[in-house]
Amino acid sequence: MDVLSDAIGAMRTGRPHSAEIRKRAPWGVRAEPFSGAGFHVVLEGSCWLIPAGGPPVPLGVGDVVCLPHGCGHALADSLSTPLDAVPSGALSQVRPVRDDGPGALTVLLCGAYTLDRTRPHPLFAELPELVHLPARLGHRSPLHAAVNLLGDEVTDPDHGTEAVVAALLDVMLLYIVRGWLAERSSAGPTTGWAATLNDPAITAALRGIHEEPARQWTVEALGAIAGLSRAAFARRFTALAGRPPLGYLTWWRMTLAARMLRDTDRPLQAVAQRVGYTSAFAFAKAFKREYGLAPGQFRRAR
Repeated sequence: MDVLSDAIGAMRTGRPHSAEIRKRAPWGVRAEPFSGAGFHVVLEGSCWLIPAGGPPVPLGVGDVVCLPHGCGHALADSLSTPLDAVPSGALSQVRPVRDDGPGALTVLLCGAYTLDRTRPHPLFAELPELVHLPARLGHRSPLHAAVNLLGDEVTDPDHGTEAVVAALLDVMLLYIVRGWLAERSSAGPTTGWAATLNDPAITAALRGIHEEPARQWTVEALGAIAGLSRAAFARRFTALAGRPPLGYLTWWRMTLAARMLRDTDRPLQAVAQRVGYTSAFAFAKAFKREYGLAPGQFRRAR
């Protein structure tokens, strides 16, 4: 399994959505905080993104901005334009306002992802409130290729557009996180959970856990995959991942189990076996210790 894909998949719920928004100056909207992650892409023209904290960010054609924590923010053609409030941060669900002005046209692709904030992945916790990936002249990136495809599907829908858009939105989120990781690495040595993805030894151990969560792992076995002694591996893993190897194994098993309970109808015994428990009773006990709810109660509540 891919560790980065799993990190995002651990939090993603429901279906993402997006829409093209066309506005002529003067225009300005203020979005309240929301429980997902939002993004905006400038397809034509320019605008300002005004975060709740920090300086305004000028956006031009091809710029991508992501708000991983759903923070309140505003978009406007000018810093002097009054802002109209909208009920949520998901501007893709809000009908455009004052888009018939006399000024320059701005075309935005706006969207949102729904996330389960009850159990955030450590990587997501490290993402800043605002990720800005500006377009670079002459630079063709996979992210902007996905943006172009998404823009075409949204503006000119055809058979299967709903499935195509959902898939492209998931691809976009991966590319946004990849872009942030690349920019962070280029700025100097990384720290925190993101640094694990730049450490081949720890990444190998994480891949083993993610590929075989039901295996009865030991620190020695994980250290062998990493090519390190037991003690050296345990120290390095804990320093980068923020928890001991077997602590992360348990965390990932319970996260995977919660996702299966939420998204599938698998019997409890099948879920238990998938995450390394030979009995449903032992699994239920471990799950309740982690979530405060028995697996059946968790599934009904979700």
